[in-house]
Amino acid sequence: MDAEAEESLVTRACADPSSIAPKDARGVVRELFHRFAELEEGTAEYSYVRKVLIEVNLSLVQYVATRFRHRGAQQMDDITQVGTIGLIKAIDRFELSREVEFTSFAIPYITGEIKRFFRDTSWAVHVPRRLQEARLELSRATEELRTRLGRLPSTAELAELMQLEPAEVAEVQKAANGYNAVSLDATISGPDDRTETLLADFVGVDEERFELVENFHSLAPLIAELGDRERRLIHLRFVEERTQREIADDIGCSQMHVSRLITQVMERLRAGLMTTQ
Repeated sequence: MDAEAEESLVTRACADPSSIAPKDARGVVRELFHRFAELEEGTAEYSYVRKVLIEVNLSLVQYVATRFRHRGAQQMDDITQVGTIGLIKAIDRFELSREVEFTSFAIPYITGEIKRFFRDTSWAVHVPRRLQEARLELSRATEELRTRLGRLPSTAELAELMQLEPAEVAEVQKAANGYNAVSLDATISGPDDRTETLLADFVGVDEERFELVENFHSLAPLIAELGDRERRLIHLRFVEERTQREIADDIGCSQMHVSRLITQVMERLRAGLMTTQ
């Protein structure tokens, strides 16, 4: 193609990017990048040429997006949108001095952006990136060993194949459970398939210690209001778990007096708790 014909194609691309045939796109893109490199960032012409480059190369996004069509038609719009972000990043970072075709440079950017999108949105629970990547390795290792051994592999066997410590494999296995989640409102069929029960009825129990924690928090300001001797009495009896005789020897009084003091303090704290509830 001579220079005049190429110039004509570039002019046409700037007027209507969709009019450029795929066979002419490579030369047009190269010439557009020559112009793009000479323009000052922030100018109207710079923004216009950048926009033309994006539109001329949108076919690359469509090409990469077809690799992920198994994700379903509902996600294709999101995939295309995210892939376009990758294309824009590639355009902004491409340099003619690299002496590589823009297509070869852009496709990894587009693919990486789409994969990042799935990594950040597909998991039901957010887990660190290293565990997300390790989950794929764990899946491959499990399948390989299951085929080889004829059974599910143990954690130790997986660790040996993946060259990890068993504790690390266990961490990955635990993290893998966060990929999918089921609503607590999901129903489970009974043995006769005629009765259904909510999953929430099988998960979790009433934790009695929650009330204990609340009581501790309520008691803290009440104990802070006690005198030094009363606080020491509480500490000896309920923290160190000493007997009344041992406490009496420690503070220098009779066992009966210790009993009266403990009763008085307990009544005071109990009344304080009743007031705060």
